[in-house]
Amino acid sequence: MERYGSDKPDIRFGLELCDLTEIARNCNFKVFKDVAEKGGLLKGINAKNGAEKLSRKDIDELTKFVSIYGAKGLAWIKINEDKSYTSVITKFFTEEEVENIVKTMNGEPGDILFFVADKPKVVYDSLGNLRLQLGELMNLINKDEYKFLWVVDFPLLEWNEEDKRYKAQHHPFTAIKSEDMHLIDKEPEKARTVTYDIVLNGSEIGGGSLRIFKEEIQAKVFQMLGLTYEEAQEKFGFFLEAFKYGAPPHGGIAFGVDRFLMVLLKEDSIREVIPFPKTQKGQCLMTEAPGNVEQNQLRDLYLKSTYKKEEK
Repeated sequence: MERYGSDKPDIRFGLELCDLTEIARNCNFKVFKDVAEKGGLLKGINAKNGAEKLSRKDIDELTKFVSIYGAKGLAWIKINEDKSYTSVITKFFTEEEVENIVKTMNGEPGDILFFVADKPKVVYDSLGNLRLQLGELMNLINKDEYKFLWVVDFPLLEWNEEDKRYKAQHHPFTAIKSEDMHLIDKEPEKARTVTYDIVLNGSEIGGGSLRIFKEEIQAKVFQMLGLTYEEAQEKFGFFLEAFKYGAPPHGGIAFGVDRFLMVLLKEDSIREVIPFPKTQKGQCLMTEAPGNVEQNQLRDLYLKSTYKKEEK
C-alpha cells in the first residue's frame, strides 16, 4: 500500500508512491499542513517525462478521475527544461520547500509531480488508481509480460468510518501473527494476520490464510469487532464450542482460475472467460434469470414479494 496504493499492485512498471507527509507537516501551504496535522497523508507520484506525454487536457481529466475515489483535488508541479516550475501551488511554498519536494521525488526536467493530500484511504485509493491510469496513458505497461508477487501480513482490522468501529479486513477467522499477539489488547489496529494473496499483473488470482484454532483468541477477535459475549454466543456459539474439543492448526488457499485465465488471455473483463456471464444488469441470457417466482415457492421460504408490476 505504501509503495503502490494497492494490495494487488501491477509491478510491470514503476511510478511508486512517494511519502511527503513530514514535508507537509512543516510547510506553509495550509491545505497540505492541515491534512498532515489531522493524521492524514500527503503522497505523490513522479510521472517521469510526463511533460512530453501528458497534455493539460490529460491532467484535467486525471483530476476528475481521482475525484471518483474521494480526492478533493489533484495538485501537480511540472518541471520545465530550464528547471523552472509550472504549477498553481508553488506560490504557496518557499523556494526551499519546493526544492525539497522535487528532491524527495527525484524530480528532473520534463517530469510532472502529482500529489493527493487526504485521509489515508482516500490517498491510497486515488493514487493507486492514478498510477494505473498513468501507466496506460504513458504506455509504460508491457502487455506481454507476466509479473507475479505474494502479498502477505495483511492487517487484522480496518476502521469503518461509517459505523465508527473496526471490522475484519479479510474475515474474523484469520490467525494473528505470533509476534503480534501482544498488540491485540492495546493496539489491535497494528496486529497482522497470517494471510497471503498471489497477484499477477494487478489481479488477485489466489488467496488464503492460516486460521485461528484457539477458543480464547477467537472470542477476543469477536470482542474487538464489537460483539458482546451474548452476541458472539448467539451467532458463533457452536463454533466457539467446537474449539473446546481440540482443533489442529489449519489453513488453505483458493485460486480463481477464471481470473487467472482473464490475465493470461489479456482480457479486461472476467465475463469474457466464464461460461455463462451475467449482463451488466445481472441477467443470465441462457436461463433468462431472474424470472418469475411462484407464490408457493416464496411461502416455503417465508418470503414476501413487494414488487408491483408496472401497468402498460
